[in-house]
Amino acid sequence: MKKLALVITLAFAFTLTAQTEKEKVSETISKSDIEGHIYFLADDLLKGRETGTPELKIAASYLANTLRGYGVKPNPKTGTYYQDVKLKRVSPPKEASININNQSLSDFVFLDVAELTSDTEAIFLNYGLEADYANKDVKGKVIIVKAGSAETNDTRAAFGLRRQKQKLAQDNGVKAIIELLNADDNMWNFIDHNFNAPSLSVDLGDDANDDNQTVYVWALDKEGKMADQFSSSTPINVKLSVGEKVEESVISQNIIGIVEGTDPKLKNEYIIYSAHYDHVGIGTPDETGDNIYNGARDNAVGTTTVLAMAENLAKYPTKRSALFILFTGEEKGLLGSSYYVENPVLPLNQMVYCFNSDNAGYNDTSLISVVGLTRTSAEKNIFNAAETFGLKAIEDPAKEQGLFDRSDNVNFAKKGIPAPTFSLGFTAFNGDVTKFYHRPGDEAQTLDYDYLLKFFRAYVLAGRNIANDTETPRWNEEDKYEEASKELYKVKKVKN
Repeated sequence: MKKLALVITLAFAFTLTAQTEKEKVSETISKSDIEGHIYFLADDLLKGRETGTPELKIAASYLANTLRGYGVKPNPKTGTYYQDVKLKRVSPPKEASININNQSLSDFVFLDVAELTSDTEAIFLNYGLEADYANKDVKGKVIIVKAGSAETNDTRAAFGLRRQKQKLAQDNGVKAIIELLNADDNMWNFIDHNFNAPSLSVDLGDDANDDNQTVYVWALDKEGKMADQFSSSTPINVKLSVGEKVEESVISQNIIGIVEGTDPKLKNEYIIYSAHYDHVGIGTPDETGDNIYNGARDNAVGTTTVLAMAENLAKYPTKRSALFILFTGEEKGLLGSSYYVENPVLPLNQMVYCFNSDNAGYNDTSLISVVGLTRTSAEKNIFNAAETFGLKAIEDPAKEQGLFDRSDNVNFAKKGIPAPTFSLGFTAFNGDVTKFYHRPGDEAQTLDYDYLLKFFRAYVLAGRNIANDTETPRWNEEDKYEEASKELYKVKKVKN
């Protein structure tokens, strides 16, 4: 009987141990806590959490004090939960006008701006790509080009080619580029909100002279009518007047906290748990008149995911240490993470994984979409965690959107750190995803909190699985970032 009792006791202990990780996660994550964080971050009070605003500073204070309340240790370099990020804000000129062949343009935005007054003949230069400059004298002139290229001319393609076109124009002495973009009303409203608002960049502290900067304008050209007209018009006269831009320094904050690991050796390796907490602020009203872009999905959800991780690890630390980073300025060009990877608070080669969380929306509550899931050895840890809470983890289903390169994870990936992004479940980047993406309707009350409870628990369990795994996570062989990883960690990655 004693032997039987011992077997039963051991079996019970084994069962209890097997359930422990799930129980630890479930104990610290509740639907009410999730709702509390998201409803606050997406409240109208914060006016869409635009970078550089007092409202984002309110959000920063809320996040810092939440970490403090959990018992998370602060940024080791400052003794606070903040990392100041120095930014430069450039406001577009208050006075600007464009007239082409006596047609005044009313819908245009500046991609690059400098003070300029010009009344001259312009040249239509097709797409403004390298072949289009052949045998053309464009020095000191204004060029008019079509957006994108002959292969693809949608807005994303046009935006992706902007630096190439800008450099070609500068190298050839062009005074200004007017690029004609065919976009629908929703896309143009998004463009107008983002580019006719003040722009932000990391302040590098230089005094570079922009006297030779080429002015770069996107002009709305519905159905390509102006492109058709100007491609066969000679001469083309352009009157362009661009007033002075205004520059000022802005300080924003990344929010940083640490929980030390429990293993004497593995605690020297860190898992980064990250998300951006900014959104796009106030913009064009929707059909209801609402002009506050609350950003519940993007990215109050992601921010709260990291808070859930912090609360859990502060109570139940893992073998590896944890570094929590909530970034400013993601919506302005991944600014907070760009700054962080050049100014880390701990050596980057101690960071073995970056578990980022960013979202647009969801259209399938049985899924978790992990951008980069199949690119690292931690795939099994994430998949098993999702399954534990009744969900299925899938790889990015919308590769055409380039989502891996559109969130803060990519700045860590470029340094060599394995860095996927954990996102709400979607099967395509359309429908209920785009309905809320960067729209005023992205509000806290529109979310499914039963789904979010499972989603959050899966993220935290996945993080725990990775942080407790005896195998250090790595990029899979032949991934584009594998060489950067070898350089960062100064070891040769080998097959398991």
